[in-house]
Amino acid sequence: MTPEQARFLLETQLPGIEQEWETTKKVLLAIPDKNQDYRPDPKSKTALELAWHIVSTEVWFLDGLIKGEFAMEETARPENTETVAGMIAFYENTVPALVEKLKAVPDGKLAEDVNFFGLLSQPAVTYLMFLIVHSVHHRGQLSAYLRAMGGKVPSIYGGSADEPFEMPS
Repeated sequence: MTPEQARFLLETQLPGIEQEWETTKKVLLAIPDKNQDYRPDPKSKTALELAWHIVSTEVWFLDGLIKGEFAMEETARPENTETVAGMIAFYENTVPALVEKLKAVPDGKLAEDVNFFGLLSQPAVTYLMFLIVHSVHHRGQLSAYLRAMGGKVPSIYGGSADEPFEMPS
């Protein structure tokens, strides 16, 4: 991949990623406060644990892209993230700053191969797709929890029974 191709890929993927973040926030906001410890099975994460996994992994991926390497340790969990509101505040305060740092990464560095724990080695910028796919996967899990825990499912890629699609005026 050339540096120019890496910059093009970054610039074409970031708007979609930013749209996905807004959708993720809608799903996180739909978690009922009284049932944040809901889990559909003893092996499953609780809704709050799953929400933190989504948020922290997005931060972890962005940080890894900026640094050009992925750390084994997870994102440290700040004290104020024990609630959905605290997580969203962390998300809104952390992710935009990381995106700005990512935009400033030189094109050549975006094109350099980055090792992903010995499983893959590909241009750094291509890991943006991993960020998207990972988040969408776990957001889908979380959205499947919502009705069972007494919440409402927001519109994600179209209407839901709780938030029907409406044509723009």
